[in-house]
Amino acid sequence: MSAGRAGRKVLSTRSAGAGAGTAGARANGGSEQLSSDIGEPPQGQEKVGEDEHSELQRLRAEVSQLRAKGDSGGGSQGAARRRRLSWRVPVALLLIIFGCALAPISVIGVWTANQVSNTDRYVANFSPLISDPAIQSALSARITTEIQNALDPRVKSATDAAAAELQKANLPRLSGLITTFSGQISDGLNSAVATGVSRAVASPAMATLWTQLLRLSHQAMVRVLSGQGGGAISVVNDQVVLNIGPIIAKAKDYLVTHGVAIAASIPAINATFPLFEAKNLSKAQQGYRLINTLKWVLPLLVLVLLAAGVYVARSHRRALIGAALGLSASMLLLGIALALARSIYLNSVPQSTLPSDAAAALYDTLIRFIRQGLRVILVVGLVIAVAAFFVGPSAAAVRSRRAVTSGIDWVRTRGEHAGVRTGPVGEWTGAHKTILRVAAVALVGVIFVFWGQPSVAVVIWLVVLLLVLLGLIELIGGRSGRKPVTVYARGGRRP
Repeated sequence: MSAGRAGRKVLSTRSAGAGAGTAGARANGGSEQLSSDIGEPPQGQEKVGEDEHSELQRLRAEVSQLRAKGDSGGGSQGAARRRRLSWRVPVALLLIIFGCALAPISVIGVWTANQVSNTDRYVANFSPLISDPAIQSALSARITTEIQNALDPRVKSATDAAAAELQKANLPRLSGLITTFSGQISDGLNSAVATGVSRAVASPAMATLWTQLLRLSHQAMVRVLSGQGGGAISVVNDQVVLNIGPIIAKAKDYLVTHGVAIAASIPAINATFPLFEAKNLSKAQQGYRLINTLKWVLPLLVLVLLAAGVYVARSHRRALIGAALGLSASMLLLGIALALARSIYLNSVPQSTLPSDAAAALYDTLIRFIRQGLRVILVVGLVIAVAAFFVGPSAAAVRSRRAVTSGIDWVRTRGEHAGVRTGPVGEWTGAHKTILRVAAVALVGVIFVFWGQPSVAVVIWLVVLLLVLLGLIELIGGRSGRKPVTVYARGGRRP
C-alpha cells in the first residue's frame, strides 16, 4: 500500500515537472527546447553512459549561463556602449582629420619643390605653351608690336627723305605720291611683319628656342621666388615677366632671311612678356620658403597621422576606410579650390595685359601637374577604401569573395581535368599563401612609390597587376590549408 502511494507520488511529481518544463519551454523559446533536446535521448538508443551523462550535465549548465546572460542583456549593452565611447574614437577621428587636412598642402608643397628643383620637370610643364594657339597669338601680337614700334619711325623717316629727294630732283608728283601713300606703305610693311612673326612663332625653330629659354630662365625663377631677382624672369610693376629679347632677335633674323631687308636695321629690343600678377609676391616668397622647407616633412606627417589614426581606432578596418575616403575627399576639395582660383585669376588679369584665352592656357599649364597628382591620390584613396571594404565581414563582401573563390576553383578544376598539375610548386604556394600575398602587395607598393610621377593610368594598371598576382597565388596554391568540415546529423554520434 505504501509502495503504491510512493509510486503515485513520484508519478505526480514527474507530471508536474513535465508541465513546468512545458510552460518554461513556451516562455523561454529555443533555449529550453535545446535543454529538452539535450535531456532526452533519441528513441531507440541505448541508455546513456556515465560520460554521456556528464556531457549532458555540462551542456545544461551552459544553457543556464546563456539564459542568465540574456536576462542581464541591458547591463551588457550599457557596458558595451561605454566601451564604444572610450578615448580611442575621438583621438582616432582627430588624427585622421588632421592628416586629411594636411594632404592638399602636402600636394602643393611637393609640386612646388618639383617645379623649383627639377629643371626637366619645369621644362616639361611649360614647354607645351608655345604650341598653344592662344599663347602663340598673344606672343605674336606682343612681338609684332615691339617690332612695329621700332620700325614705324624709321619707315616715316625713310619716306620723308625719299619725298624730299624727289622734290629736289624736280619730280613733285612722285614726291606727292610718296607723301600721300606713306600710311599705306607703313601699313603694308606692318602687315608683312605681323605675318612673318606669326609664322616664326609657330615654327619648330621657335619651339626649340622657347625650350632653351625655359631652361635658362629656370634658375631665374628660383631667384625670383627666393627674393634674389635677376635673370630671364623678373618682377616689374607687380608682375612676373619673361624677357623675350632673344625671341624678338630670332623673329628679326627670320624677317631678314624672308625678304624684309629693313628689319636688319631694328636695334636690340629688351621687351618683356607678362606671365602672372605678383601683387602678393612677398607673401608668395615667404610661403615658398616655408613649403620648400617642409616639402619632405608634410608628406611624412600626413602618412604618420593617418596611420596613427587607423592604429588607435577600435576597428582598424573601418578607420582605414574612413581615412582613405577622407583623403580622396580632401583631393576633391583641392580640385574645387583650384577651379575657384582659376576664375579669380582670369578676372584679375586685364585684357590689355594678357588675353583671357592665353591667361586660361597659362594657368591650366601651370597647375596641370597639381591636378595630375591630386587625381592619382584620389584614385589611390578610393582603391584602398574599396579593398578594405571587400576584406570585411559584410554580406556583400562575403558574397564577392565567395564568387571569386568559386571562379578560381572552377578554373582549377577544369585544369586538373585537362591534366594540368602544379605539383610541388602548388603545395609550396598553398603553404605560404599569406607570405606571398603580403609580398605581392609590397611589390606593387614599391613600384608605385619609385615610379617617379605616376599617373591615374599607372595606378589602374598597378591595381590590375595586384589582382592578377593574387589570383595566380590562389589558383596555383589550390585548396592547401583548407580543412574538411564534417556535419553530423542531429542526435547522431561523432566517430
